[in-house]
Amino acid sequence: MELRDMLAISGQPGLYRYIARSSNGVIVESLADGKRMNASGTSKISALAEIAIYTESEEMPLWQVFEKIYAYTQGKPAVDPKADAAVLKKTFAEVLPDYDRERVHVSDMKKVFAWYNLLVGAGMTDFRIEKEEQQPAEEAEKAE
Repeated sequence: MELRDMLAISGQPGLYRYIARSSNGVIVESLADGKRMNASGTSKISALAEIAIYTESEEMPLWQVFEKIYAYTQGKPAVDPKADAAVLKKTFAEVLPDYDRERVHVSDMKKVFAWYNLLVGAGMTDFRIEKEEQQPAEEAEKAE
């Protein structure tokens, strides 16, 4: 299971793992219950690998935020996303002190913590996104 295969579908709760393409969309599997469904081509589907969080200096990829949360919680589930807004803001500030307080809303924090908890609950501990194109080139250089 890799982060680049994880999808968020607008209007659907939770996260989904990409399985395959279908004639009118994609087939996905829910991380929560393992049920498969077809997400139509008209659904707004976002890959977690392409999502970033605004900081004061630049955008931080979501996988780096997940790694910071993982280090902060020592691999345990994070704060409950249904917690009070003040608790969410405090915890998010401890994990990512330079997040942009004007552009990152409590609803965004809830999604980040909920997604993190789902991924950790599914057994995911490595959130890095490796570039496939770079790996073979590096191996070829080592072979020479």
